[in-house]
Amino acid sequence: MFAAKLEKVVKEYKLKGETVRALRGVDLEIPEGDYLAIMGASGSGKSTMLNLLGCLDHPSSGTIWLGNDNVTEMNDHALSHIRASRIGFVFQSYNLIQQLTVLENIEVPLFYQRNITSKSRKRCKELAEMVGLQERLNHRPTQLSGGQQQRVAIARSLVNDPYFILADEPTGNLDSVTTQEILELLDRLNEEGRTIILVTHENDVGNRAKRVVWLKDGSILSEVNNRID
Repeated sequence: MFAAKLEKVVKEYKLKGETVRALRGVDLEIPEGDYLAIMGASGSGKSTMLNLLGCLDHPSSGTIWLGNDNVTEMNDHALSHIRASRIGFVFQSYNLIQQLTVLENIEVPLFYQRNITSKSRKRCKELAEMVGLQERLNHRPTQLSGGQQQRVAIARSLVNDPYFILADEPTGNLDSVTTQEILELLDRLNEEGRTIILVTHENDVGNRAKRVVWLKDGSILSEVNNRID
């Protein structure tokens, strides 16, 4: 079973009257339980692939599967539902809501689905404990370190039991010690069966993944298998 699959995916943009091809017929399979790093220089297509996998944009041609869902022809409303219910996002800037507590930030995806119940709240508390924030449930983001904020974001990404966690430069704002802690947390989640797709420009971060796909000029240049034992 695949968490995601791209078949001959092309993405083109119009820029100053010219057509820019950001992705050029990409084929990529991401099995369930994979830990994939997408790497490449600026302009290689990393951000475009992230946006497509995150259902934030439509391909110009080709097919994208998330689980059993063909998202290629979905309208914006359907894509919004997929984003909220089946994808866990972790961003470089954390994207927490400053006015909300740790627990409330973890609950945000449930709020948009109108699915906050006593059972789901218990689940959010369990996720907070899993990332080591059980003593910080009532703290707000300004009362947390960068690493703690990223832990909140990771817990939030798991609330809806997503197809995969899509992590965009998740350690970009962190010091080396905290980076190591966050990567160890991602390692552990993958060992527990979670599918992780990591977009990064840092070799040390990308090499933690089981697989590294290198993009260049919108095409897959190479693929390297790294086994984490």
